[in-house]
Amino acid sequence: MTRPASTTGTDSIILTGLRVRANHGVYDFERENGQDFVIDVTAWLDLSTPAASDDVEATVHYGELALEVTDAVRRDPVDLIETVAERIAGVVLAHTPVTAVEVTVHKPDAPIEVPFEDVAVRILRERR
Repeated sequence: MTRPASTTGTDSIILTGLRVRANHGVYDFERENGQDFVIDVTAWLDLSTPAASDDVEATVHYGELALEVTDAVRRDPVDLIETVAERIAGVVLAHTPVTAVEVTVHKPDAPIEVPFEDVAVRILRERR
């Protein structure tokens, strides 16, 4: 994971390997049967204030963030995992302390006719 160039801090909250069953995909059988998606999120933010205050209200609660991300993946089926990644980035950036986010959406059961270990898209978005 690469820290965005414009991010002043190096602090981050990292969620790795969130497993979500959803019905995204170009093919009808993907929409009908659903499949597992694996999500990785790195949210960049300044953690010095929450660390000093020991107050969960001063940070982004990673448990709540994990639920928000998985809910975003489950809703409204779309064709592309690129669209899912953008949706997740929007959810994470809705938290005011977050200055940038990296999202990886893995599709381990992608309908590909050759052996593979992983298919994924990764995006990096910064607060504008």
